[in-house]
Amino acid sequence: MKLRFAGCVYAAALLIGGATGALAQDKTFELKLSHWVPPSHPLQKALEEWGASVEKDSGGTLKYKVYPSQQLGKAFDHYDMARDGIADLTYINPGYQPGRFPVIAAGELPFLMTNAKGGSVALDAWYRKYAAKEMKDVKFCLAFVHDPGAIHSINKKVMVPGDIKGMKIRPAQGTIAEFVTLLGGTNVQAAAPEVRDVLARGVADAVTFPWGSVPLFGIDTVTKYHMNVPLYVTTFAFVFNKAKYEQMSTTQKKVIDNHCNAEWAAKVAGPWADFEHGGIAKIKAEVGHDVYDLSPAQLDEWKKAAAPLQAKWADGVKKAGVDPDKAIQELKAELKKDGAAY
Repeated sequence: MKLRFAGCVYAAALLIGGATGALAQDKTFELKLSHWVPPSHPLQKALEEWGASVEKDSGGTLKYKVYPSQQLGKAFDHYDMARDGIADLTYINPGYQPGRFPVIAAGELPFLMTNAKGGSVALDAWYRKYAAKEMKDVKFCLAFVHDPGAIHSINKKVMVPGDIKGMKIRPAQGTIAEFVTLLGGTNVQAAAPEVRDVLARGVADAVTFPWGSVPLFGIDTVTKYHMNVPLYVTTFAFVFNKAKYEQMSTTQKKVIDNHCNAEWAAKVAGPWADFEHGGIAKIKAEVGHDVYDLSPAQLDEWKKAAAPLQAKWADGVKKAGVDPDKAIQELKAELKKDGAAY
């Protein structure tokens, strides 16, 4: 009996030792996490927390470094940077490349979402089944939105859709760009870090931007009028390099998978949502700024003007082989469930 017991203990020790050895033999990876906003932006902290949690859960075999402010490449290139392995995880704005990601562009439609926290959870849950096809060059990680943005202008108080005619506007994303065109305005393309400069030089008259980021990027130094209405949100995603993911052990892949889910979408979106929403009060308190509301009749006029955008979105989605009616109803149902429907 003693010999049999000793043999069982020895066998158990071999199993434990083998498992520990397997973990210890996992190759160490240095993950490059890239984004294009300043290190003072809430997204920097969110990526640091994401990376630190990945490193901890992987037993230190998945290390990380965050590269802010377009250090590894331009904002418009971040999807392709993840695809090509220039970075391992990148922060992307799908709307920076209009027409390339038609399904997720549903989240860009004006007057769809009222807040970022519920909106991010809803968008992430809804988009997962479409991401594998639409973003097939990368491993989709998670999706989220910023708190609703508005129109911020230099010399003109924009009250009704007709006021856009003849204006030069830097749009936040592809759908807002279509809206500007529809209303007779001209689009000025510029990534977020370049917006203050194009406004200061008179290249653009106005910008659509989330509130907290207006002072963060110095846009409050060149704008005066701010429409206080939740006009739109912008969709974002974290995407991962497929080749790097495939090189990982099963254990390491599970760690990444556990950080690419709705829970982490909410963690990433939450602090940023609070930051952006807090910008309304901040700009109201600044001298020389006019933060103005719209009447119910004016808001209704804006909503009617935006109606053709959903039909245009639907055409693009059909070409991608997706039923637009089903897709938009699914998204609206998720938004309602999560308290973010307009």
